[in-house]
Amino acid sequence: MKNINDLREELFDAIQKVREGKMKAEDAKIISDLSQVIINSAKAENEYLKITNGTGSGFIEKDSHIKMIERPKAKYDNPSHEERLKKYGS
Repeated sequence: MKNINDLREELFDAIQKVREGKMKAEDAKIISDLSQVIINSAKAENEYLKITNGTGSGFIEKDSHIKMIERPKAKYDNPSHEERLKKYGS
């Protein structure tokens, strides 16, 4: 198992085997618990990457067709809002 897609495939395979009676529920629970450890590790890595502006390990594959969209800045028609922002910061 090398990435999130492999993990999903493994989990869905385990679900199917439990349904078909080819795997004990206890064994599926172990797979689920171990998968959660992997997911928590990926979450920690993601937080680290946010802080360090890193690029990742490849566990969650980056789609090249997804483009980041910049968040628009708020515009205020009321001048008093702009004055408050200048005074207190945005």
